Amino acid sequence: MPLVPSRGLYLYLEVLKIAYDDAIVTEDEAQILHVLSQCLGVAPADTAECRSVVLGEVPSPFEDDDSFGGHHIGDVTTYQSTLIAALDDDVISEDEWAMLDHLRQTIGVQEDQHALIEEAIRAMGEIDAKGRRRIERLERFITVCPYR
Repeated sequence: MPLVPSRGLYLYLEVLKIAYDDAIVTEDEAQILHVLSQCLGVAPADTAECRSVVLGEVPSPFEDDDSFGGHHIGDVTTYQSTLIAALDDDVISEDEWAMLDHLRQTIGVQEDQHALIEEAIRAMGEIDAKGRRRIERLERFITVCPYR
């Protein structure tokens, strides 16, 4: 069944391209992709087809359509959920950082929005069992992928 173009599918494919840059998708990258697919409403059956698009086996449903780019309502929440999922991993690879940074750029997270996300994550650090480690990883993310 061919993929039906949607905003969620567009963002998922954009991040999936980054995950496949090195031709290997690690377990941690797969976990982020899973969280992202759930946040974006990409059906599990469509994720395999997305892989075929990224590998060039089937054409992209977005070849001639630029209407899915830019900033939309709900993007910041999606980014925050994906960032938290990555921060909760034991080890965060450069590939994961690249995926997060690309998602941030693709959806156009503004500097003030990113600051609010950081503040929320820091506030959760006080009440969440994983909070301290999450904040340490957030600091590393900010160092590795500073807001541009």
